[in-house]
Parts: sequence; C-alpha cells; structure tokens
Amino acid sequence: MSAQPPARPDPPPAADNDDLATGDMFADPADFYPPTPPPRTETHTLASGKTLTLYLVGHSVMDAHHLWNGGRVLADHLEADPSLVRGRSVLEVGAGAGIPSLVAAHLGARGVVATDYPDPDVLVALQRNVDGCALVPDPKADHVVVDGYVWGHPVDKLLEKMPGGGGGGGDGAAVEGAAAGVDVLIMADLLFRHTEHENIAKTLELALRRARDSRAFVFFTSYRPWLRERDLKFFDIVRERGFVVDKVLEKKMDEVMFKGDPGDEEVRKTCDGYVVRWPEDKWLD
Repeated sequence: MSAQPPARPDPPPAADNDDLATGDMFADPADFYPPTPPPRTETHTLASGKTLTLYLVGHSVMDAHHLWNGGRVLADHLEADPSLVRGRSVLEVGAGAGIPSLVAAHLGARGVVATDYPDPDVLVALQRNVDGCALVPDPKADHVVVDGYVWGHPVDKLLEKMPGGGGGGGDGAAVEGAAAGVDVLIMADLLFRHTEHENIAKTLELALRRARDSRAFVFFTSYRPWLRERDLKFFDIVRERGFVVDKVLEKKMDEVMFKGDPGDEEVRKTCDGYVVRWPEDKWLD
C-alpha cells in the first residue's frame, strides 16, 4: 500500500480551530493543485519467467498506487517454497495490487482473500488484477476473493468468504477451535504506518489460526531509515501479545524504490522478512 513518497513523514493534521477561519479569502484557485495521475500498469516477473501485469490507481491516500518491494519479495519467497501456501487458506491485508495473493493462488492455495482499505477505486483495480491474471485458475472467484477491510476490525466476514472454506471465529470472541482463522496471513510493507501498529497486530491476533503450522509473513523495507526503530517496534507489540517472531530473510534490491529520497540508500534497498507464529502453548490442534 503508500504515500507519495512513503519515505517522508506524514503531513500534520489540518487545523480545526474555527477562530482561524477566513472563508474563501485565501482559497486556492481551481487549477492550483496538479491533477490526479491516471491509472497505470506495472509488471512483476516470477522466478519461472512468467509475467504479471498489474493495474494500479493513479493515486491513493492509503498508498495503493505503488508496486511495493515488500510484496514483490514476499511473492518470490512463496514461489521459492510453494508448500508455504499450497492447500492452505491465505488472507492478505493491505494488498494493493495483490502480487502475493495472485502468486499464492497460482501456487495452489486452497483459497485466498485479498483485502485493502475499502476505497472503491483501489478494490476495483485489485479485482481487475485477479480477473486478468492468467495464472489464477478459472473460475477466479473459486480461488481468490477481493474485499475491503480496515485493520483492527473483526475478520469473521472475511473468513466466511474464504474460497474452499475458511474458519470460524475471527470476531474477537474466544477461539473455539483450531479451524478458526487462516493458515497464512500476508502483511507486506505495512509497518511504515506506525500509528496503525496496534490495529495491524489486532488483525494478526484475530485472523491467524492457532495451530502449529499457521504463519504470518511480515515483509517490509524501512523507506525512512531514520525511523527504522519505529518500524521494528511492531514486533515488540506482537511479542507482548504472545507471538513468536523469527527473521527469515534479508534481501538487497538492485536500487532504491524512491530515487532522490533522503536516508541511507543501503537501508532503503533492503527488504526484511519476518515470520510471526503462535507459541506451542496457544495451539488448539
């Protein structure tokens, strides 16, 4: 998902002091701001040599208008070991263009639900990527479902929509059995949104099935190197919630994603991959 560019701090909230209101005295002219860029396509090449063409919105306040390195690298990681998703239920949050979801379906996932913030334009683009992906078997809806989702909210409706059958629970209530939740949770390039860490962790807690082989894949790049420690605090939050965290990958990209941005280029070229899982005493299978 991504702000343009993500390597810069978020802008401050707008002032809400009515005493500062000036009516239209200082209103910007209608053509003051540049027009929203048009939708576009980008490509992702699998290790097999097959190419995905991805549709992206021209701009999204929720950052779905970029093809993020975290999603690319996570998809490569799954492709290197298809057993990670084959025959398993997969949920992706903050999917953007949905590369990991498409690759998971291609590799034989039992069912995939690909979600992003419920912005109609973003979801239409994501659905278009599913419908146009020759690597996803037909009928597409039997393999991948697209839906809107806000981090931290209940996931029961998403589980109900899981192709091939999902799990129960997911609404914040006590988990009644090992079937509650998904086998694989995908979170690619979400951690730069520091104010959402608690909500992202809540989604992880609600969605990940409490079983020995359930895994959440959290892949990210610190696009703002000076805030890397804040990116990593997410893992402190999930450890406090009882999860086990393991680093499984560190990949150096050929070049930075956003040229001209400040900060150490070596950090901005590096994608880190972590796996988050339930400890043995939380398993219900």
